[in-house]
Amino acid sequence: MTNADRPRGVTGEDVGPTARLLARAFGDDPMMCWFFPEEATRPAALAGYFDTLLTRQYLPYGVCERTGHAAAIWVAPEAQEKAVPDEGTIRELAALLGDRADWFRECVAAAAATAPQEAHWYLALLGTDPAAQGRGQGAVLLRAGLARADAAGLPVHLESSKRENLAVYRHFGFEVLEEVRLPADGPTLWTMRRAPGG
Repeated sequence: MTNADRPRGVTGEDVGPTARLLARAFGDDPMMCWFFPEEATRPAALAGYFDTLLTRQYLPYGVCERTGHAAAIWVAPEAQEKAVPDEGTIRELAALLGDRADWFRECVAAAAATAPQEAHWYLALLGTDPAAQGRGQGAVLLRAGLARADAAGLPVHLESSKRENLAVYRHFGFEVLEEVRLPADGPTLWTMRRAPGG
């Protein structure tokens, strides 16, 4: 494993490159395509979207890690209330989302309604640059976060809007809990849980 393949913490200086990496990783994600339907402007809009989330929510309250070609954002149990996009964040995103801003608010509320009541680690985002998929960098980040949760004896929860990713997460011990249809004819969201040591 080279240094570029090892997990390291995301710093303020990393926000721009990490946001662009996540924009490439989520360029074909059903939820992101639904939020940003214009293919020509989607890469720049997604980079702005992830830049805002990293700056306002996840760097202050989450555990943000990356390798050379993948990034993961985790939220510990004690930080989850703060790491949810707040009204200030949503206002910043409204310019990027345009007429989809209200739908975004509804989706945040719908996802929050499915949040488990048990103490847990939350995998907010995991993305690998499409040019590097299949090389194990996402798996390295996933294993690092799962090890933290296992050390604390806690389950892990996530949501995915990409059906193809469900098998990957099942391989790491996750099970589908619920299939949620997002408001305004949005895509399906699958909530998943991994038991401690799963």
